[in-house]
Amino acid sequence: MADLEQIRTRVTLTEHEVINTHSTDFPGNYAGYDDTWSLAKFEEKFRVNIVSLEGSELEFDMVGVDAAIANAFRRILLAEVPTMAIEKVYVHNNTSIIQDEVLAHRLGLIPIHADPRLFEYRQEGDEEGTAEDTIEFQLKVKCTRNPQAPKDSTDPDEIYKDHKVYTKHLKWIPLGNQAELYSEGDIKPVHEDILIAKLRPGQEIDVRLHCVKGIGRDHAKFSPVATASYRLLPEIVLTEPVEGERADRLVRCFTAGVMEVTEENGVKRARVVNSRLDTCSREVFRHPDLKDCVRLNRIRDHFIFSVESTGALAPDVLVCEATKVLMGKCRKFLAELDAVADTEPQNLR
Repeated sequence: MADLEQIRTRVTLTEHEVINTHSTDFPGNYAGYDDTWSLAKFEEKFRVNIVSLEGSELEFDMVGVDAAIANAFRRILLAEVPTMAIEKVYVHNNTSIIQDEVLAHRLGLIPIHADPRLFEYRQEGDEEGTAEDTIEFQLKVKCTRNPQAPKDSTDPDEIYKDHKVYTKHLKWIPLGNQAELYSEGDIKPVHEDILIAKLRPGQEIDVRLHCVKGIGRDHAKFSPVATASYRLLPEIVLTEPVEGERADRLVRCFTAGVMEVTEENGVKRARVVNSRLDTCSREVFRHPDLKDCVRLNRIRDHFIFSVESTGALAPDVLVCEATKVLMGKCRKFLAELDAVADTEPQNLR
């Protein structure tokens, strides 16, 4: 029974392979073991623990779910949580060395700080947009010479004015009643120091930009995260005491902080401190006298999520929005099942 529990709940790293990688979250997979799903069992096992939330980065643990559910969250975060991004670029004047289409592409990838939950999707074929579905920016910069620059200077920052076009030059133009609904700081580029283009005296960029609501599945510029990934929680088990010089070598086989050497009654002994920090390098298997002293596992239903927001929404808000999207998918699937169940009796007649 102990071996069955190991196979069910752990992914094991051996010297040359990774075993027990298959999903077992379905009934009848093991003889004599009840694997049937129930809401009570799920509520007992499932939990979410926030590990750290600093600025645009969030790390949390999701425990008690299958890999399919964890991957669904990851894919939704990448491709189905909406944001606002520049979609239309109306070029009035562009005498820089950057072609219009390249400039439009660069502008489209600028993350915009605007809450997409307050806007609607723009209707297909609508070129102008409204206050409910569009944010408008203006970018108008012209490079000139600095008359106060030293005569012998060759530094472009000294001899030119506005020769670098940054996102701070984007000016929000309220549409309709947007000025009453939002303040100046509510709608802006996430970062003000993103370099868009470089100019020289006489060159100018004058464009009007329309931001719309979209999802990453349509274009990567709408993706709300820079990264969204997960990994299984590592577990390191010492199968026997490791002492003396072997203890020092064993500690060096792992990432700093995973193991430490303690001294008991004058004898140095290795012990596991924090297996969460381990990267599972399997360096220990290169030592013949150590490889049988350690068992490297990953806990199958314990996922460590790392989410880094682009800045449009806070990472904790993104996870909540991804949960809402997943709930909507489940409701739609149940509704389709009910529709099929309603039509089957009629077809049988």
